[in-house]
Amino acid sequence: MEAAPSVDITGEELDQQRFQLLKDIAKDLSDETTFPTCFDLVIRLRKALQDPDLSIEQIAALISLEPLIPLRLIHLANSVLYNRGQEVKDAKSAIQRLGLRNVRSTAMAIAMQQLLSSKEMVVFGDLPQRLWDHSLTTACAAHVLARRLTRLNIDEAQLAGLVHDLGAFYLFYRFSQYEELRQRPESAKFLVARWHESVGHSLLMALGIPEEIALAMVEHDTPRPLPAMPANLTDVVYVANMLAGGLSAWLDQGKEGESEEIVVRHARELYAEHLPEIAAYEADMRAMLK
Repeated sequence: MEAAPSVDITGEELDQQRFQLLKDIAKDLSDETTFPTCFDLVIRLRKALQDPDLSIEQIAALISLEPLIPLRLIHLANSVLYNRGQEVKDAKSAIQRLGLRNVRSTAMAIAMQQLLSSKEMVVFGDLPQRLWDHSLTTACAAHVLARRLTRLNIDEAQLAGLVHDLGAFYLFYRFSQYEELRQRPESAKFLVARWHESVGHSLLMALGIPEEIALAMVEHDTPRPLPAMPANLTDVVYVANMLAGGLSAWLDQGKEGESEEIVVRHARELYAEHLPEIAAYEADMRAMLK
């Protein structure tokens, strides 16, 4: 049987596909959806979490490498069952509130669900891996920028950097459920590029994540003038994202990415003195999974 052609969908057919996708996404966001991020990462994280001698600090450091798990833990820590009046905004605080046993079992359960569904992401090749690489670089840049240039909570800034493209991870998984988009990956990439910011914001709000983190996701890939000094979490995420290459770091934009390339070059010139520290911190983070 001849394979279906990989042709982009356009016009009315694309509008109908979008409508159905939006209905399905809205349903997902009303539930506790779990979706895969980086297959290799989740395997290594699951193996590491089985070590009974890991400390809170070690578990927090490992979990901080995976975009979805820390958000689910923060949501749980802020739930009625565990909330003690002060909102938790970072993974380490969530772990301290929940306790190691709850954290280990919750993280392991999420990781297992992710592994079971990861096989469906192969249709998009190395895009999920490239997306995670970009997310980690952004997280490390946000950590260094927050520490050096602001009074923001550095753990919160790092988390915001890590999850800034969470909507793209979710959409790649969701699109893998549609045969039409599996056969037309260019259409899927187009929709991910256009939707991932707004879907990511909605996803974070559905997870009950603090509003300032969710707001920092809005238009983070939309080129605009760079702040000489980051004033808030939104600024930190935007600058960190551009230092990490922006959308073009993981998704080929062709000519549409030319304006972003200008901002990326400017960011690396404006914040050049921090690049070596960002690279060193990222190397330390990656070393935890070796």
